Amino acid sequence: MTDDELQCALEAVLTVALEPVPTKELAETTGEPETTVRETLERIAEDLRGAGRGFVVVELASGWRLQSSPAAAETVQRFAVREVSTRLSTAALETLAIVAYRQPVSRSQIAALRGVNVDGVVRLLEQRGYIEGVGRAEGPGLPVLYGTTELFLDRLGLVELSQLPRPETLLPDEEETDRLVEDLASTVRST
Repeated sequence: MTDDELQCALEAVLTVALEPVPTKELAETTGEPETTVRETLERIAEDLRGAGRGFVVVELASGWRLQSSPAAAETVQRFAVREVSTRLSTAALETLAIVAYRQPVSRSQIAALRGVNVDGVVRLLEQRGYIEGVGRAEGPGLPVLYGTTELFLDRLGLVELSQLPRPETLLPDEEETDRLVEDLASTVRST
């Protein structure tokens, strides 16, 4: 297979793939060595980034994927926001965040942090493939400890958990906090 044929074949496969595709699987599919496939994918990724296209090729935890360009994130987010809220509830997102940042974590630890029963939400996240049992805690009943999955990383466009934003970067800065406190105080005074 020539370089152009391999590039065409890899682009075509990534276009129709529903999930990220490992380098090994792409090599088996094309009949080319893994190193050649990886080099070609890296070249495609670089070419797309350099051309400023609306889509990019990225390597994630479980393989390669064609996805929208980060430069178009705001527009894509506005387009996709209609469906996102129906996919996972606020409770599910809160629970998923706890698992992502505290893993391995038990159901009772999640419930203590959220202040509500989380059995149904944990079951939903397991069914969707975002979390899984990764071990058992010592103690009465040997509770299951949960962690996130490769699918979770893939959905967020990450290779590893260390790429998650630090929680403190998600909080408002001091100026924003002061404004929120003042707004709340004025609301309380007016009631």
